Amino acid sequence: MPPILLRPVRDTPEDAETVRLLAAAAFGDSHTLKGESPETPPDPERIARRHEKIRHFVRTDPAGSWLAEDGSGQAVGVAQSVIREGTWGLSLLVVLPAAQGKGVGTALLSRALEYGRGCLRGIICSSRHPAAVRTYRRAGFEVHPTIRMRGVVDRTRLDPPDGAAVEGSARDRDLMDSVDRRLRGGAHGPDHDYLLAHHRLVVADDLAGSAYCYVRDGGRVELLAATSRRMATRVLTSALLGLSEGVTAEIWDVTAEQQWAVDVGIAAGLELRAAGFVCYRGMRPPAPYIPSGAFL
Repeated sequence: MPPILLRPVRDTPEDAETVRLLAAAAFGDSHTLKGESPETPPDPERIARRHEKIRHFVRTDPAGSWLAEDGSGQAVGVAQSVIREGTWGLSLLVVLPAAQGKGVGTALLSRALEYGRGCLRGIICSSRHPAAVRTYRRAGFEVHPTIRMRGVVDRTRLDPPDGAAVEGSARDRDLMDSVDRRLRGGAHGPDHDYLLAHHRLVVADDLAGSAYCYVRDGGRVELLAATSRRMATRVLTSALLGLSEGVTAEIWDVTAEQQWAVDVGIAAGLELRAAGFVCYRGMRPPAPYIPSGAFL
C-alpha cells in the first residue's frame, strides 16, 4: 500500500461528504460481515444532517478530526475526536475495507489520542470488530461488553413513569451539564446545540434528582444521564412511551452497570442481544448513563 498521509478534516461540504462516504462504506462492510442487512440508503435530509454533525465536530475540535489519504490522494480513513472539559472521546474511526489491517486505523487513532493527551478521562463506543477492540485495549482502555435492545414498545407492559418527565429545551442546559460533570467529569457543552436541533429531549428534575434523555426521530435513544437509577428509569420510560405508535425503539451501548435500563427494555418488550463495547480510560463507567456513539 502507498504511504499514508494524514491531514486535518476541513470545514467544507466536500470533506463532510468524504467523511460520510467513508463511514457508509466501513459500516456497510461491517453489517455484511455480521450477516445483517445493510442500512437503507439515506435520503437527502439524512445526508444533510450527517454533514452537519461531521462539521459540528470539525468546528468544535478542529485539531481532533483527521483524514488518511493514500499516495494518490484517495481518502481511506477518518478519525474524529472531541474534548469536553477534560474528557476526551472518539466520535468516529473508520477505515475503508480494502485499507484495513495496514496500519491506517492505528495511525489515525494515534493522532486522535495525541489530541487528547492532556485529558485525564477517555471514552470510546466500539463496534464488535476484533481489530478495533484490540487496538483500544492496547491503548489502555478498559473494555466493557454492551447490550443492544430493539423493538416496538409494548405499552401494555410498561409501567407509567413514577413522576413528572417533561419536554426539555435549551433552558435545561445547566441542568444537563451539571449531571454530566457529576457522572463523566465533563459537560457536553456545545454538543447540545446539535442535539437540541435534531432530537427530542426528555427532562426530569425534582427532589429525587435530575435526569435527561435525547431520542432520535427514528426511535433510538441517543444519550441519557441521571443522578439516580430511579430518575434514569423515569426519563427512559417516558422517552419510550413518547414514541409514535409502531416506531421501533433502539437502545445501544448498555453496559452491565445499567441493569435499570435492561429492566425497562424487558418491560417494554424489546429484544436484547450482545453488541459492541464501551471503552473507558481514567474513569469508572458512568452510571446511570447511556452514552452516545458520537457525542459519548
